[in-house]
Amino acid sequence: MSPSEECSGRKRNIEERLKQEEETLSFIKDSLEKSDQLTKNMVSILSSFESRLMKLENSIIPVHKQTENLQRLQENVDKTLSCLDHVISYYHVANDTEKIIKEGPTGRLEEYLNCIERIQRAVEYFQDNNPDSPELNRVKSLFERGKESLETEFRSLMTRNSKAVPPIMILDLISVEDDGEEELTLEHLPESVLQDVICISVWLVDFGRNQDFMNVYYQIRSSQLDRSIKGLKEHFRKNSSSFGVPYSPAVQNKRKDTPTKKPIKRPVYIPGTIRKAQNLLKQYSQHGLDGKKGGSALTPTEGKEDVLDIELDAYIHGISAFVKLAQSEYQLLGRIIPEHHQKKTFDSLIQEALDNLMIEGENIVLAARKAIVRHDYSAVLTIFPILRHLKQMKSEFDKVLQGTAASTKNKLPNLITSMETTGAKALDDFADSIKNDPDKEYNMPKDGTVHELTSNAILFLQQLLDFQETAGAMLASQETSSSATSYSSEFNRRLLSNYMCKVLGNLQLNLLSKSKVYEDMALSAIFLQNNYNYILKSLEKSELIQLVSITLKNAEKHYRGHIEEQIKLYQNSWLKVTDYISEKNLLVFQSAKLKDKERQMIKERFKGFNDGLEELCKIQKAWAIPDQEQRDKIRQAQKKIIQNDYAAFLQRYENVHFTKNYEKYIKYSVEQVGEMIEKLFDTSA
Repeated sequence: MSPSEECSGRKRNIEERLKQEEETLSFIKDSLEKSDQLTKNMVSILSSFESRLMKLENSIIPVHKQTENLQRLQENVDKTLSCLDHVISYYHVANDTEKIIKEGPTGRLEEYLNCIERIQRAVEYFQDNNPDSPELNRVKSLFERGKESLETEFRSLMTRNSKAVPPIMILDLISVEDDGEEELTLEHLPESVLQDVICISVWLVDFGRNQDFMNVYYQIRSSQLDRSIKGLKEHFRKNSSSFGVPYSPAVQNKRKDTPTKKPIKRPVYIPGTIRKAQNLLKQYSQHGLDGKKGGSALTPTEGKEDVLDIELDAYIHGISAFVKLAQSEYQLLGRIIPEHHQKKTFDSLIQEALDNLMIEGENIVLAARKAIVRHDYSAVLTIFPILRHLKQMKSEFDKVLQGTAASTKNKLPNLITSMETTGAKALDDFADSIKNDPDKEYNMPKDGTVHELTSNAILFLQQLLDFQETAGAMLASQETSSSATSYSSEFNRRLLSNYMCKVLGNLQLNLLSKSKVYEDMALSAIFLQNNYNYILKSLEKSELIQLVSITLKNAEKHYRGHIEEQIKLYQNSWLKVTDYISEKNLLVFQSAKLKDKERQMIKERFKGFNDGLEELCKIQKAWAIPDQEQRDKIRQAQKKIIQNDYAAFLQRYENVHFTKNYEKYIKYSVEQVGEMIEKLFDTSA
């Protein structure tokens, strides 16, 4: 292609493009013009719409304001009418509620409380808006009458429905196993009654501004608490026996069905456990000190001791019952009395029952003190089970009395202190009485048996074994040394051991003194041997030996030494018999033919032995050694000594012709001598 053609082609292309661009430009201009026209039309329409809206608004707003004012006026009219109705209703409250108030709340408590509420609102209205209105006095009068009726209803509900807890139920309550599985609960008031009482209580506190009902509450419940405990004691007096007090079938069956569970938590005292000791000790204290043997003194006191056992058992159960019932009372009180009044009300509620228990305890202490003055030391045994139980219950007592007044909390500790002081005094006086019991000839056993002073002393100490911790604490309470302030169990046990050794030491000294009353030294030795042996055997048969050994090391060896010493002294009484036949005193003859003097000496030896043997056997057969083992031991030892010497003596002279009448002098064979000795200490032989 030539250059001219190429240029011509380019020119045509450019012209075509230019033409296209011009057409596009023309289209755009037309579009812009149309758009401008549309815009102008839209603006015109909007302006017209705006103008119309403004006209509409100017017309509607006044109408709206008028309507709003009319609505407000309507609302004000309605409110005014409502207020008028409300105000007028206050003037009708008295007429509407007077009949219900007069009839009282019984059987319709909820309706009654609603009426009271209406009356209360009327009172508040008139006080605020028309204090001079006669209606105010009328509704005030109705309100006070309604409040009084509620207080009366509260008292009536509490009085009608508060019953003493039956003794069997109390016994079940205090005998339930303390394993957390099942705990008996008491229903002091029926649930419906309880709810009514709670409603009245709440109203009286919140609206009645009255606390008098709390006094009514504690007085009624206090009386029932005291009656419940007294009823339990009366139950014991009527039903107690040596087999205990019956419990309800539920608890009895539970015990049979669950033999492997923990022991039932019951008071620790068992009726009759100290009766024998008391009887014997009373026999000693009332007759021993003036030198008269008690004899049949046990029989007249048995009935009295039964009564005493029942009273003590009843008192101990009463202590446990108080704790359980007080706990239950506090739970009930917590649902009825406002929280900030509970402690004070509970303190007042328990006072009567607690004071009666404390007074009864102090009377026991006072009786014990009087008895101790009369040297009746059995009285202290009545204190031990009570004191032990009080100490065991103290933690529960403290928990129950938590929050009460200090004077209330201190009542039990004061009683415990009083009992400990009295008990310690009795223990000390008893030890002194053992030491100072007079040596009166007509009070001594003629057969050399165990003196009643010994048996009573041992019996008393044996009773202390059942109350080791209690007795030790009694003694510790009188200690003033700084080391005693902790009163540890080991310290108390050591003090009790010291005391027992003191009593045994005083007893030993007194027995030595009493033994001198006997003119026959052999009988004196038998007497001491019997008493020492009785003491040792009594110690060995019980835990006394372990307790005494804390202070007196080798106590068994100590008493065995004394026993052997007295046996040797007794055996010396036979020397006047054995001296006639002993080998060292045998005659030596110079020739086979005896002289008259020598024959006479042999005869005197045989006669002296025979007479001495007969005399001793006759006398000592009436003596007594109660312990069969000891009796046989002494007999056999003496039999062996006498038979050996006598056999040697017979052998020496049986072929010597010292008499023509051998039967007159050789009256007994060796076997016969042994048989005679076998009958010693046997009045039936």
